[in-house]
Amino acid sequence: MSIRFGAERWARTKEVYRKWWAGELDRPLVAVTVWGGEADRPEPTLAAQGFHSFYPDSVTPEQIVDRWDYDLSRCRFLGDAFPSVWPNFGPGAMAAFVGCRLENGTNTVWFHPEQEREIAEVKIRFDAQARWYRRIAGMEKAAAERWQGTVQVGMTDLGGALDVAAAFRPSEKLLLDLYDQPAEVKRVRDEVHAAWWQYFDAFNRVMRPPNPGYTAWTPIFSETPYYMLQCDFAYMIGPDMFDEFVKPELAASCRKLDHGFYHLDGTGQLPHLDSLLGIRDLKGVQWVPGEGTPDVANWPEVYRQIQAAGKRIQLFHGQYAGGFKILDVLKQQLGDLRGVIVIGGADAAHEGEMREMLARYGVDAE
Repeated sequence: MSIRFGAERWARTKEVYRKWWAGELDRPLVAVTVWGGEADRPEPTLAAQGFHSFYPDSVTPEQIVDRWDYDLSRCRFLGDAFPSVWPNFGPGAMAAFVGCRLENGTNTVWFHPEQEREIAEVKIRFDAQARWYRRIAGMEKAAAERWQGTVQVGMTDLGGALDVAAAFRPSEKLLLDLYDQPAEVKRVRDEVHAAWWQYFDAFNRVMRPPNPGYTAWTPIFSETPYYMLQCDFAYMIGPDMFDEFVKPELAASCRKLDHGFYHLDGTGQLPHLDSLLGIRDLKGVQWVPGEGTPDVANWPEVYRQIQAAGKRIQLFHGQYAGGFKILDVLKQQLGDLRGVIVIGGADAAHEGEMREMLARYGVDAE
């Protein structure tokens, strides 16, 4: 096995994350992946792709997993980082399982309805024969079998309930539906929710065992069900509509997940923060200020609000020009960094700096 992360590291990783989720860890989680090192195996001919839907069907899941294996073999996992992968078929890939057409764009993926229908005509059902569902399940199965628990295989980005619904209308018409046909919107939302959980459970049956635990497109490790929930559609609505159309479904998912996080994307979602933090079973918030706004060092009131509600905070080091020095900023703003996790990485040339940074925060590098 060329990936440098053995059973002893996994045991320590599981224990640290277990304590963090329980509120028993007296430091932040700091996950640093160092990439670009030397591999001890040949490089496959298959090129790496950011979106795995870009691979033609002639490329087998095993070939894709072999590419992942090579890329992981060039990494070192420092601090609270661990080897993980996830099949990236675009945000809200579930839309492609239940009737939308997946379209590969330039470094992105789009979902379009085969035929635009009125909201009353939109029906969402779990389809175990859907092409893209089977493709992803095949990749997850091949990955779990290849690594036998050495690498955490993460959930694909299923999307939020109203985000999936918006793929069928699209968004501007769904906004009008909130006023004109609220009962139909709720019906579709609830159908998406039901199918979402069928896909979530089906994918996990493919991966577990031997998958060590649960991750999503944001690699926070959990031994029990975790997911980064979202509703980008919520950017376009006010608090009253959020509480009526979005919050009930999020709360239901948080009750089913042991560790549910929310992807708070953009300043347009800040009016919903109070309501989100009122979801008892929501464990944390990932804050993404959005393009054209002050970076993550400039939102102390947001972090204090999240922390005061007893929720955890997740950021990426790349959201701040100073990288992992965002921890210094948060320390000054919050005083206490328990319940915070910062995820990121660096080129192999900066591994020494990363080790020094981890030592400053009381984190064992390995």
